[in-house]
Amino acid sequence: MKEILVKKLHQYIMENNPDLLIQLEEEGKVAEYLLNKVSSVDGLINQQYTKQPIYIIEDTCMDVLTKDLKPSKFNYIRNVLEEDFETSYLQLQKSGVLKFEVLNLLTKCHSVFNDLNFSEENENNRFIRYCIVGTISEYLDERDIVKMN
Repeated sequence: MKEILVKKLHQYIMENNPDLLIQLEEEGKVAEYLLNKVSSVDGLINQQYTKQPIYIIEDTCMDVLTKDLKPSKFNYIRNVLEEDFETSYLQLQKSGVLKFEVLNLLTKCHSVFNDLNFSEENENNRFIRYCIVGTISEYLDERDIVKMN
């Protein structure tokens, strides 16, 4: 089951936290991170010997493993970009640099997320969204990327 959880966690991070994955790759610590993280749920994994179905144990483990990785700032920025800057989003997607630019925006928006304590509880907060929209707008202006919708 550990191997399955390592693969699922890796996939989750690739899709939702590519900034973390890049950092871990640069440090050469991807495998170490994944194994340490999965080891933290050994107690839950051992429940596989109870009458609990394996898929429930896997889901429970993944909930625990991804708790500190939520909400995905990467996906949040990508969604704001797609919804509020559709032309730019499509332009970046078509040119093949969308992921790269969202990662750049993530760096640019880092202080907004930290200063406003971005979390699952407030990810739908309009003020946070307005701040992120403003930061994205500035970034697109600096990069001379078309913003019209």
